[in-house]
Amino acid sequence: MSTMNISLPDSLKAYVDEQVSGRRFGTSSEYVRDLIRRDQDRQRLRGLLLDGATSEPGAAADMAYFGTLRERVRKGKAD
Repeated sequence: MSTMNISLPDSLKAYVDEQVSGRRFGTSSEYVRDLIRRDQDRQRLRGLLLDGATSEPGAAADMAYFGTLRERVRKGKAD
């Protein structure tokens, strides 16, 4: 694992310390890693949303569609 040093103003350092002590984080590094992972997830979701927004419309999601989907789930088919 690599090491990275960051500089924070006192107010941000105090905020990080509060988050570490008040939540499930053992260290400030764990907190920052969690923030980075969440940002990566947000970026991936944004990319998927943009891909969806620029794609061609799919089939209608009507009652028949959901019936077929439920049947596939009951049968254990992923595709």
